[in-house]
Amino acid sequence: MRYTLRQLEVFVAVAQHESVSQAAKVLSLSQSATSTALAELERQFACQLLDRTGRQLRLNSMGFQLLPKAVALLDRAQEIENLMHGRQGIGSLDVGATLTIGNYLATLLIGNFMQRHPGSRVRLQVRNTRAIIDSVLHHELDLGLIEGHCEHEDVVTQPWVEDELAVFCAPDHPLADGQAVELDQLLRENWIMREQGSGTRLTLEQAARHRRGRFNTLLELEHTEGIKRAVESGLGIGCVSRLALRDAFRRGSLVPVATPELDLKRQFGFIWHRHKYLATGMREFLKLCRQMTEGATRSDQIDVPYLP
Repeated sequence: MRYTLRQLEVFVAVAQHESVSQAAKVLSLSQSATSTALAELERQFACQLLDRTGRQLRLNSMGFQLLPKAVALLDRAQEIENLMHGRQGIGSLDVGATLTIGNYLATLLIGNFMQRHPGSRVRLQVRNTRAIIDSVLHHELDLGLIEGHCEHEDVVTQPWVEDELAVFCAPDHPLADGQAVELDQLLRENWIMREQGSGTRLTLEQAARHRRGRFNTLLELEHTEGIKRAVESGLGIGCVSRLALRDAFRRGSLVPVATPELDLKRQFGFIWHRHKYLATGMREFLKLCRQMTEGATRSDQIDVPYLP
């Protein structure tokens, strides 16, 4: 073969960071060595993989075709290296989880995974749905655990477990009387919302799309716990996953609001790039996720520790 794994590693790093200097830092190489490896790969095949605009590098059509294949080949090479060195564990895994999954399920999953496979390494990023999808598309994550839909043609999506959002308020709020609330009234309330790009925000807005009115958003927060605290303090009402509200509903510090006009069901799912090689670690992690939710028809029925 006329190319080396190191050349492919450099190409992938430069493609992901769109910068030779950043790729050099990640790979612990000098900038000149990184540039030389990339230039040599292009020279050997008389092709150009990235378009250069000033200091910025962008994948061209050839680069886009090569990137998923290079990532898959490097993943397989890593498995061979681990095997030949007799290393314990099943390699490294980069997982991205949306905030509800990341805060309430992912850390438990990773803990169980590392107990089953000592020596393995898992890196977790907790971000909103849009950011997780983008990272999967750019091969920065092996696997994404998301809330809601992803219809990108380059992403494989598999359903995991159903989730349901709930509108909620403080115990002394006028809507805490247990009566069903019409959508017109909900739209007039002060809302503590998740940010644009979150699966939670999208699900709520899609559920209300048949009405012309818009939610009266008083405050946008990126974290579920922040929304819960703001609602507890009486600033307004909120809407997040029942999984995140389960303990607060048990304590009575927050109260569900009946909203029969809103369909707030959604799906937790797994996503990965269509050309991603499913290494052993990835397959084992997916298996563990499915085992964790066996017998649960909805996310708030999953057996996780109670937080008093």
